[in-house]
Amino acid sequence: MSNSKNIRVSDTAFVTCAFRRLDEELSGDYYAKLWNNENAEKILKGYINYVSKEEIETHCIRNRYFLETIKNLVKNNEIEILINFGAGFSMYPFLLDSDISHIEIDKPEVVEYKKEVITKLISQNKLPKRDLTYVGVDFSQDYLDKLLTNLKQIVDNRSCFILIEGVLFFLNKSETILIFSLFDKLQNTNDYIGSVSYTEDARETSAFSRLIEYTNRGLKDASADGCQIVPNSFYESLESYRLINKEDYFSCSKLYNHKPKLDADDILNESFYILKKTIS
Repeated sequence: MSNSKNIRVSDTAFVTCAFRRLDEELSGDYYAKLWNNENAEKILKGYINYVSKEEIETHCIRNRYFLETIKNLVKNNEIEILINFGAGFSMYPFLLDSDISHIEIDKPEVVEYKKEVITKLISQNKLPKRDLTYVGVDFSQDYLDKLLTNLKQIVDNRSCFILIEGVLFFLNKSETILIFSLFDKLQNTNDYIGSVSYTEDARETSAFSRLIEYTNRGLKDASADGCQIVPNSFYESLESYRLINKEDYFSCSKLYNHKPKLDADDILNESFYILKKTIS
């Protein structure tokens, strides 16, 4: 457990990239290795050994699912902007065609660092040019109204896909309701949300119990009552949205010809949701 000391939520951005780069074929992310970080590698090893040895595969599957979903929507001309809420160091903009714009939202120190590195990599021709806008947000403050105003100006009524991946676990129920209210105010009919969360079924596993212990002992700056479970009913009850697809690690493993290695009790099985807005 020593590797979990003084880990901050923003450190997970490096760790997530470390997961994805360890199986590029499964994740579809051939740029995650650009964020190789020695401290992240140490955190990753400690985390895997303590929580679940199948976390590399679960993270890769998650990235692959949303990458493939967004690719299809772009191909069908259904979205013009990808808004990544809690983007970390994800590389979706460079894994997708240049047809769409991207808004990357995260803590100011994360987006400032990411912008600096991405700008350098593009200038070195290590990454293709993309239409990128970075938005730094201090989540500890009352940020929603200001963020909504800012995003409305940038989006300008264009069709969008909002991705909130690896975020809700660190929040509480009231914060989640407020964020989805912001999405509702921002989006138009036929826009999309992609969301990731754990269900009650996941909470019953040994892997989830170990995750909670690991998080409570070592992770700093999450919500005081975070480590959130989000029931399916939350998504099903959103008045302005229709749940059009739900997958998880096991169902997506079948889609991508991957065979889980461990018993289900020792796997952190996240659920993936695609919502489509029906009312503006």
